[in-house]
Amino acid sequence: MNYSSPTPAFLFDLDGTLVDSVYQHVLAWREALKSCGIQLSLWRIHRRMGMSGGLFTAAPLRETGREEQIEELQRHHAQAYARQLSTVRPLPGARELLDSLTRAGVQWAIATSGRGEFADSASA
Repeated sequence: MNYSSPTPAFLFDLDGTLVDSVYQHVLAWREALKSCGIQLSLWRIHRRMGMSGGLFTAAPLRETGREEQIEELQRHHAQAYARQLSTVRPLPGARELLDSLTRAGVQWAIATSGRGEFADSASA
């Protein structure tokens, strides 16, 4: 039998791993929640970062009995985050890491549960 070493590959998360966008999302979620009449402190929002937008959105709306506002809340978050987008930057060393992996012939990909248009702008 011929056993060869597996080819290494990496799958990176975008927000908070390759780009510094966590606090922009926190502020955007606070603004979106407030627009729907839900007051949540920043620390409560921050501790839920890393959840997909769908999961994050469902939790406070379910707790407040406002499940019908999910699309509205997600729309408000997208608008608020878009206003923050100019402040999102790659984390130190992220580009160099990806360049190094590419030069070494290591395959890599980036995943996100975020909106496609925001992921595209992060790669620019």
